[in-house]
Amino acid sequence: MMTATQISTNDDTSLRAKGWALIIDDHPLFCDALELTLQALGQFSDVKTADCMQAGLQLLDGAPAPALILLDLNLPDVSGLDGLIRIKRCAEKSPVVIVSSMTDNAVINGAIAAGASGFVPKHSGRAVFKEALAAIADDTVYKPTGFVEPDEENGQAQALARLSSLTNQQGRILELICEGKLNKQIAYDLSIAEGTVKAHVTAIMRKLGVQRRTQAVLVAQEARYFNTLPSSN
Repeated sequence: MMTATQISTNDDTSLRAKGWALIIDDHPLFCDALELTLQALGQFSDVKTADCMQAGLQLLDGAPAPALILLDLNLPDVSGLDGLIRIKRCAEKSPVVIVSSMTDNAVINGAIAAGASGFVPKHSGRAVFKEALAAIADDTVYKPTGFVEPDEENGQAQALARLSSLTNQQGRILELICEGKLNKQIAYDLSIAEGTVKAHVTAIMRKLGVQRRTQAVLVAQEARYFNTLPSSN
């Protein structure tokens, strides 16, 4: 069952200017801890929480862009970095920080390639979150201690970077292409003109650097390596 909870902080006008924050995590105790951390840092007028991706997207729908989104990678209704890519398409102007117990170099590199503004291990203290927010305020991507920069960008990271450049509509169309649907079927499913679908497909292939639909599917499949992330337990 999807739920979303809104928690308001104090009414200090200096905090209100900072905007609101969204936490998406399905572990209630950890979600509460993150809420208290953000309130203690005193940078946000309002903190909202969601226990799954769909609930988070509902909170974003029609709302002003949040000043910060904290996102867990292991959610009940998304796999791997799919959730990050979807959130970035929906709130492209908002910095998204991954908060996860999975600190493998490949996972961190993939998250950054997919558009994350930072990656904070779940065991981190309040001081680390403060450092991460300061880095983001300076337009710097925050990377945890111990992260080793890759010698060169691998295929999965390149695929994630290209996929994260797609708009929300383009992402949905690519999903339907991966299901084997034709332009006419996609147009029917999305209630748009077939000519609009064709224009989107052309834009998708340009962004992914491919010339055929089958190649676009391969790029999407390349990124799905990250759908089988290691367990956080």
